[in-house]
Amino acid sequence: MMTVVGNNALICRPQSESCCASMKLGVLKLPACNCKAKSLGFHITGTEVKTTFLPHVRKTETSRTVQINGKSASSHQPGYNSNDEISAIDFSGFSGKSIPLTSTNGNSTNIVWHKCSVEKSDRQELLQQRGCVIWITGLSGSGKSTVACALGRGLHARGKLTYILDGDNVRHGLNRDLSFAAEDRAENIRRIGEVAKLFVDAGVICIASLISPYREERDACRASLPEGDFIEVFMDVPLHVCEARDPKGLYKLARAGKIKGFTGIDDPYEPPLKSEIVLRQNQGLCDSPDDFADVVISYLDKNGYLKA
Repeated sequence: MMTVVGNNALICRPQSESCCASMKLGVLKLPACNCKAKSLGFHITGTEVKTTFLPHVRKTETSRTVQINGKSASSHQPGYNSNDEISAIDFSGFSGKSIPLTSTNGNSTNIVWHKCSVEKSDRQELLQQRGCVIWITGLSGSGKSTVACALGRGLHARGKLTYILDGDNVRHGLNRDLSFAAEDRAENIRRIGEVAKLFVDAGVICIASLISPYREERDACRASLPEGDFIEVFMDVPLHVCEARDPKGLYKLARAGKIKGFTGIDDPYEPPLKSEIVLRQNQGLCDSPDDFADVVISYLDKNGYLKA
């Protein structure tokens, strides 16, 4: 039987004075021949067996604290114990490269952006299109959702992959915890902007359809994306036309005081100043949703969004 003595020794009690054969260390049988034992990292002297690899085995079980970015961080690294000196470059994963430094973003600390080999350009090449967000803004009842669906249908017919983030639809799931108070409306826009950003990175043409009444919040979504990836579409339909349509009956409720903070009634709408596309009535006539969708598709085609 073998036991540990000190830091680096095993005691072998052989079955006889002249033989250590057939003794087991884990799943390994220790050879009786001293020369073979040396080749495996053992040295046999009488009944004592010494090894050089046991300390390294122990070191794999140690945890230590290191300094990364000037802060203490716990680590569990093979081959190091608490007395070893270590630098950030020693932290290498399967790639053999030093680990990236951590960062803080908002309330998230000690996070690292993990870069993958398949990038946005690869996905765009696969889809044969450029990822972008088409942000349709306007008053309630201006036709945003209807145009978004017509646009999605028209692009689908051309073999392009799209996804619609409709303001009401998103509030059925992701944003169902948000109210229509000012701070929650701002968070609603921020979340949709972040989701749209993911779709753009995936190479998808994302159609975001929501009132988004404040310029500052729309501009923040634009600023979070690379140049050219945010296309603002303004549904320039007058309030009286939207109120006459009132497809959800919300204007009537707002006028009766049953809905507070309703955009266009007792909460402002800030129209875009520099939209890429403006959709408005043509000489008092109402263009069809498909006509409006064709205007947007023509813009995408002309500016190279419909090819990789």
